[in-house]
Amino acid sequence: MDSDTLVNREFLCSNFWHFIALGFGSGLSKTAPGSLGTLVTFVYFFLIHKLDFQLQCLIYTLLFWLSFFSTQKTLINLNVKDPSCIVIDEIIAFLFVLILLPFNYYLFVIAFILFRLFDIIKPWPISLLEKLPGAYGVIADDMGAALVSLILTLLINIYVFA
Repeated sequence: MDSDTLVNREFLCSNFWHFIALGFGSGLSKTAPGSLGTLVTFVYFFLIHKLDFQLQCLIYTLLFWLSFFSTQKTLINLNVKDPSCIVIDEIIAFLFVLILLPFNYYLFVIAFILFRLFDIIKPWPISLLEKLPGAYGVIADDMGAALVSLILTLLINIYVFA
């Protein structure tokens, strides 16, 4: 049985970890769950963006570990390597980008497009990261895509918007 057959609202609500890993339901989308999950990141970001940077980093760290444990638990329950329904990895990786970018809606859109592009295409060395076992691989490739997206968006900010 594949993950699409196993994952439904009942699975989502059956366990706290599933609810987190599936991005509060955004991972149930049949069309582009990763992109929808990435969009959910803006909810997180707008809840914390006015907080002190150190507090944002503390909240991010807590959310990162919450995402890791929820991903690991859900992977075990699904018995699938990297199902598309798990979108907390996109959420936590893109939140990293948003926290570190200057507050600018144009930059947010550019970062979103770049992040999705790098997450989907997974060029080297990002492709190596997804080979890590379990939740490490699921989250690491998204963090790699986030880092590349952040660097390119910051460069665009320097050379285009400055």
